[in-house]
Amino acid sequence: MSTPYPFTAIVGMDDLRLGLLLNAVSPAVGGVLVRGEKGTAKSTAVRALSALLPEVSVVAGCRFSCDPAAPDPACPDGPHEAGGGVARAARMVELPVGASEDRLVGALDIERALAEGVKAFEPGLLADAHRGILYVDEVNLLHDHLVDLLLDAAAMGASYVEREGVSVRHAARFLLVGTMNPEEGELRPQLLDRFGLTVEVAASREPDQRVEVVRRRLAYDDHPAVFAARWADDEAALRARIVAARALLPDVRLGDGALRQIAATCAAFEVDGMRADIVMARTATALAAWAGRADVLAEDVRQAALLALPHRRRRNPFDAPGLDEDKLDDTLEEFGDGEDDPDPDGPGGGGRPPQDGPDAPPQDDAGQGDAGQSDTAAPPQEAEGGEPQRAGGGEQQAAGAAEPFRTKMLSVPGLGEGAAGRRSRARTEHGRTTGARRPRGALTKLHLAATVQAAAPHQRARGRSGRGLVVRRDDLRQATREGREGNLVLFVVDASGSMAARQRMSAVKGAVLSLLLDAYQRRDKVGLITFRGKDAEVALPPTSSVEAAAARLETLPTGGRTPLAAGLLRAHDVLRVERLRDPSRRPLLIVVTDGRATGGVDPVALAARAARLHAAEGTAAIVVDCESGPVRLGLAGTLAGDLGGTAVTLDELRADSIAGLVRDVQGSRRAA
Repeated sequence: MSTPYPFTAIVGMDDLRLGLLLNAVSPAVGGVLVRGEKGTAKSTAVRALSALLPEVSVVAGCRFSCDPAAPDPACPDGPHEAGGGVARAARMVELPVGASEDRLVGALDIERALAEGVKAFEPGLLADAHRGILYVDEVNLLHDHLVDLLLDAAAMGASYVEREGVSVRHAARFLLVGTMNPEEGELRPQLLDRFGLTVEVAASREPDQRVEVVRRRLAYDDHPAVFAARWADDEAALRARIVAARALLPDVRLGDGALRQIAATCAAFEVDGMRADIVMARTATALAAWAGRADVLAEDVRQAALLALPHRRRRNPFDAPGLDEDKLDDTLEEFGDGEDDPDPDGPGGGGRPPQDGPDAPPQDDAGQGDAGQSDTAAPPQEAEGGEPQRAGGGEQQAAGAAEPFRTKMLSVPGLGEGAAGRRSRARTEHGRTTGARRPRGALTKLHLAATVQAAAPHQRARGRSGRGLVVRRDDLRQATREGREGNLVLFVVDASGSMAARQRMSAVKGAVLSLLLDAYQRRDKVGLITFRGKDAEVALPPTSSVEAAAARLETLPTGGRTPLAAGLLRAHDVLRVERLRDPSRRPLLIVVTDGRATGGVDPVALAARAARLHAAEGTAAIVVDCESGPVRLGLAGTLAGDLGGTAVTLDELRADSIAGLVRDVQGSRRAA
């Protein structure tokens, strides 16, 4: 077994370490989501935590880790007699993002269940994680059907496995820890809310601290056991502090004043529901126990708010998580009881984990305040008359986006087999049953009627004598299901001077932002190509992060000629590469333009030939016609015809438009 990196050897990352330790003290806090850029020791810290957790007592031989003091009466390995038990280390179970449903919840032997009435059950990862840690690296990439199962287990504290009326239930209470890189996409709101705490991590910009990180990592890689031995005393001391805090936790008093501050804070920040209040209360109590105090103070409430509220304040995926600390302080002061808190740096004060041990680096408190900050484009300066000033070279500064709206359903025609999502029809593991087939590999979804129909003609030959049906492996039939898939939505946006001259860019950005929000809700990948001047550029390669696409769109400048052909050709190159990377994910090309093409020799004919390349490959396409004014040239409609797709105006894109519902981006082709 490999030697884990010591938790106490982690440099900096105070919020990350504190969030993990609070969950070790009080698992009822509800887990922690760690957000941060790649290479910031997120996974290292989580794996190091498991070595600090106290041992758990389990029923000997029970595959579901039943507590001998209160065994689960519905345990598949039960019934168990109370008392006795053996001690073992707390487990940390990792859930791969590509795991199957059976791997997560367990597998039921359908053949034996039908033929013998025996519940032969192989436990899954939820059973392994019971009373331990369930760790999901890159949790934002987890498939929807696995997210649904996690949500159910987290809500009920149990896992249910059901196959055509045969069910198995077992307890599944675990500490959920997830790590993610926001650049790769955001979490579903339901799963995001299930994490008690969230922390943002970023690499230090302090040279001395970075040097210490590298020095410790190299020493660990050279001699893991020797390095771990250097930190053994600090690990033991931290483990003892966790045990002491757990013992103190039931005696911590959460007074009415602290509860009032918690409720007022959640109300002031307009947090949905009551889960935030409960999580804050549990976190503040754990902070007091961690500090060795029997009373919750205002400083505990403040720290609990910083950990429990940022991810619950988001109203859409484009909102950056965060909390206005000045507003937080004002709220706590307004609803405080007037008592002075003890010095947070004095004995027994403060919730920060210690940074002790050999070679402890200097702390960079100033650097912590810079985490999570981002560069924001300055607002465009306005000249007289309210027109934005040009930035030089015929380029105009970026215009703000109009208010986003709910768009109509745009889908790719036909039946796909891509990743599960919510846009286009596809063969999936989940959805409505459309037929049956022989299983390829392990049986996951039984088609009971087809199985019985296959087995029925052979009952006499198989010597059936009782009431039970004699079922063989060859009789089993897998249900085929139809659901929805996620697509690759590639935006090709006209940012030329013709768009800006008519002050349409704000409306165009609002429309694209609306489509991006729709793509987020439907679990699509997105990409962004812009064209203006003499060429086109990939503003954002295909990614699952619609938040990144929205940020690129916000700073998009305009001006220059309209190289429409260059934009279409660049899109063709991007789609060609993506087909090699992910052949099952079907693309949807959305071209946002007024249809004009300028610059070069015969730009209109060149754009038409580029469009026909997409049509020849069967790429589903839609043109969002941005042309305005009383006189319309209809160039976007011509472009849509060359693409083999459909043209819609900005008004028709709205879901509440009376212009008619756009259900298939290639409806015109099929009608022809």
